[in-house]
Amino acid sequence: MISFYFQRLVEIFPFFLKGLWMTVIVAGSGLVFGTICGFLLGILRAGKNKVITRLIGVYVAVIRGTPFVVQIFIVFFILPEWGIQLEALPAAILALSILGTAFICEIVAGGVKAVAAGQWEAAASSGLTRIQQLRLVIIPQALQTILPPLVGQYVLLIKDSSVVSVIGVVRTDARRLGDGGAHS
Repeated sequence: MISFYFQRLVEIFPFFLKGLWMTVIVAGSGLVFGTICGFLLGILRAGKNKVITRLIGVYVAVIRGTPFVVQIFIVFFILPEWGIQLEALPAAILALSILGTAFICEIVAGGVKAVAAGQWEAAASSGLTRIQQLRLVIIPQALQTILPPLVGQYVLLIKDSSVVSVIGVVRTDARRLGDGGAHS
């Protein structure tokens, strides 16, 4: 009996590795793009421009208030109606990046706002430009506040990467096996 289970495990192990590799690609790409965009939007959201802050706030509220599977369906099925045709893998990465951007944006904005006003004033009185203030003074201090929830969000995004299977991101070798892809 045990040899049957072990034999079955050996048979499905290549599919397990393919699934693992696909998870690494989707989750890794989504994390990278979501982090970059989230940091940029988070810094803008922490700024003083009320129009930009509110626009980003609407984006964050819509994305955070919509189930992820609905977002995947919009990216994969609705965007082609507007002329943007994406294969399953890029659509999955885009959807995960959009979700990650919204959550990471709020984390970064909160971290930047948590830095004391005196630090902004000290950086400005030192003659630093706004970009230098952020890069040299504010962001390094904000990272202490940002990193713990950011790591937690990364874990959630990796877990959410499993939801992209609803659009058929998992590639199988069914066509190569001769059944024409009927089980993909």
